[in-house]
Amino acid sequence: MANKERNDKNNKFVVLPVPYEKTDMEDGQLDIPEVLGVLPLRNVVVYPHMVAPLTVARTSSVRLIQDAKKNDSLIALVAQKKPEVENPKPKDLFTIGTVGKIVRQLQFPNNVYQIWVHGISRIQVEEFVDSEAPYMVARSSVLMEETEQDTELEALERTVIDILGKIASLSEDVPEDLTMMAKGMGPSATADMVSMYMNISLDQKQRLLEITDVKERLSTLRALLSRELSVLELSKKIQTEASEEMSKAQREFYLRKKMGAIKKELGEDDEASELDDLKEQIEKAGMPEEAKKQAERELNRLTKMHPSSAEYTVSRTYLGWLLDVPWSKHTEDMLDISKAKKILDEDHYDLEKVKDRILEYLAVRKLKADMKGSILCFVGPPGVGKTSLGKSIARAMGRKFVRMSLGGVRDEAEIRGHRRTYIGSLPGRIIQGLKKAESNNPVFMLDEVDKLGRDFRGDPSSALLEVLDPEQNHSFADHYLEVPFDLSRVMFITTANVLDTIPPALLDRMEVLRLPGYTEVEKLEIAKRYLLPKQLEGHGITKKQLTISDGAIRNIIRNYTREAGVRNLEREIGTVCRKAAKGIAQEETEKCKVTVKNLHEYLGPEKFYSETAERADEPGVGVGLAWTPTGGDIIFIEAARMKHTGRKNESLTLTGQLGDVMRESAQAALSYVRSRADILGIEPDFFDKYDVHLHVPAGATPKDGPSAGITMATVLASLATKTPIKEKLAMTGEITLRGRILPIGGVKEKVLAASRAGINEIILPMKNKKDLQEIPEEIRDKVEIHLVDNMDEVLCIAFPTVFTPEGLCERRENSQFTPTQTPYKPGVGQEAL
Repeated sequence: MANKERNDKNNKFVVLPVPYEKTDMEDGQLDIPEVLGVLPLRNVVVYPHMVAPLTVARTSSVRLIQDAKKNDSLIALVAQKKPEVENPKPKDLFTIGTVGKIVRQLQFPNNVYQIWVHGISRIQVEEFVDSEAPYMVARSSVLMEETEQDTELEALERTVIDILGKIASLSEDVPEDLTMMAKGMGPSATADMVSMYMNISLDQKQRLLEITDVKERLSTLRALLSRELSVLELSKKIQTEASEEMSKAQREFYLRKKMGAIKKELGEDDEASELDDLKEQIEKAGMPEEAKKQAERELNRLTKMHPSSAEYTVSRTYLGWLLDVPWSKHTEDMLDISKAKKILDEDHYDLEKVKDRILEYLAVRKLKADMKGSILCFVGPPGVGKTSLGKSIARAMGRKFVRMSLGGVRDEAEIRGHRRTYIGSLPGRIIQGLKKAESNNPVFMLDEVDKLGRDFRGDPSSALLEVLDPEQNHSFADHYLEVPFDLSRVMFITTANVLDTIPPALLDRMEVLRLPGYTEVEKLEIAKRYLLPKQLEGHGITKKQLTISDGAIRNIIRNYTREAGVRNLEREIGTVCRKAAKGIAQEETEKCKVTVKNLHEYLGPEKFYSETAERADEPGVGVGLAWTPTGGDIIFIEAARMKHTGRKNESLTLTGQLGDVMRESAQAALSYVRSRADILGIEPDFFDKYDVHLHVPAGATPKDGPSAGITMATVLASLATKTPIKEKLAMTGEITLRGRILPIGGVKEKVLAASRAGINEIILPMKNKKDLQEIPEEIRDKVEIHLVDNMDEVLCIAFPTVFTPEGLCERRENSQFTPTQTPYKPGVGQEAL
């Protein structure tokens, strides 16, 4: 068939297909014996109509070749399942093979034979016989082909030959005349010849040998050839693209060399021109003396380097950073105090304390031009406007604004930069921010300073110590620049939700301004002035198309949000705007008016309700006040009594995921109540007969701190005296064993939370009187605040129909105390606001 040889993938056989010729068997002149010797084949499958050369070296196989003349040189050619098996057994062979006739043989030294076998017909190995023979002998039967001449068979044959031609044009392993040889051989011979010649796996070749239906064999072969053709076409495409890219690169290299030679002849040298520009920029940059010397030194090194060297790029990048840093560029401060106040009022409602601090800074800046920048820290719950306030301050002062988020930053290099020895090194984000602002006196906001991390790469909070220290930041040293930069003119503003996680040394360098949260009146004004117009513009709606009444906004604040800030309030207003936009876009309505009555159509059912409304009016339940990073909140404290079990350490059970401090407060409250049992009219043996269980709901939330002490004591007194606590009353304060009330923190946040929850009266420690001035006037008018010094006053307020100050004093003198029904009257050391 073809005179070109091809090695198989293990280089053990050379397959040489020959043209199709009719065999003696096909002419009816050759009978195939039923029992034949079996020659195991490795990595090759011999097909009918084909001649293949085989090298025989196994002792058993050599004996078979020598004895083959007894059967007219006929042998059974069966492939091994695993070519690596040296001495195959019957189980190691496939059951379908080919009867082959040895047409030629050569003997070489070392008893090695080279034979040529001509495949005659497919056979099915029925069983192996004569186990005593030196080689395997098997009984087999001839497999007849199933051929049905029709147009489909002819089409399959032509398709296979056509694909073979395309493969021959793409692969050097397939001779170009193979396609011509395949024509006229007949469908079966064509399929066998292509199967033996193609570069497919042994299992795939065996599968083709086992198919007796010629049409099915051609169909399977077509699929394999199509896949091989796809692989060859893709390889050709990749090779062509690689060659084109290489040719393009070579062409560009040649043209650049030629361009360089032309410019040299004309006296134009880009490198020299660039270096002259750099020198001129250094003179105009207004650098300090030390930075200028460093830049000139780097420029001198640059002149001695070849532009194609790696060091040239590193040095050029460093010099570019030195020139881009705003050494002398700055913006002029707007020192018009009244105009700055107007801008601050335009952007934010209330926040008078923060606004006054900014105006004070501008006033001092007006009187003293060379004053150092301030370092402020805005602390407050999410959504109160800390970040947006920084932008407003920059606008009011006429400065550029830079924001850097510190949340999750763990690498010191984020602040100080990387040294130039590292590949891809850059300055820190402080210098990068100044370059972006193109000014050396911007308002620089360091957001989320309380969420800084630390690991093996360093401690960013320690690196910030120099940045935020007015006594040091005039010579801030970035690791990349290697020259000091003056940060004293920068106004740094940091933001945080809590102060506990900020290192003390860093906190000491900042002036803390608290933004505790907004009242309902403030939220209403913020919604009307800022949030609603912003959402209307964002949704393409005009004021005429959508109106929201004040009552509807109040309803959103009370029943759809529960937060210290206004972030969720803005989201809910945005939801209303989207619903309205949908109705207007679908031409269902031209105008939308949102009121309290139809608000549920836009926002659905209410999400929150008054938490005190569901509290049962029964003994042993009280309302406390708590501070959280997101603002204040109310907490319920419940107590229940059970018959004493007699076990030790079970007189008081505490649940609700309470911290150590809160547990100690509960013990102190219990000790106080027990010590005052006779004065409070508690049964003498109450605590001997009963165990007490104190629980703070929301058990999945950790709780700690001493401020719930008076609430716990009041709840225990309520349980022991079977007297309900006054409705809509909340309290906070630390208790001592003697019943003294100690001051607590977060007063404003707690009072605002109580107001949001519908509380009418609040009990606070007397020593927190100074904090009342921070509480908005509308809240003080709405909520009655009691200031107390000791637990007697707390009990008189909590149980006004049972205890009075006079009665408690009388009981201290007379052990026969009986609870009175006299209404409560404020006593000495206690105030009602």
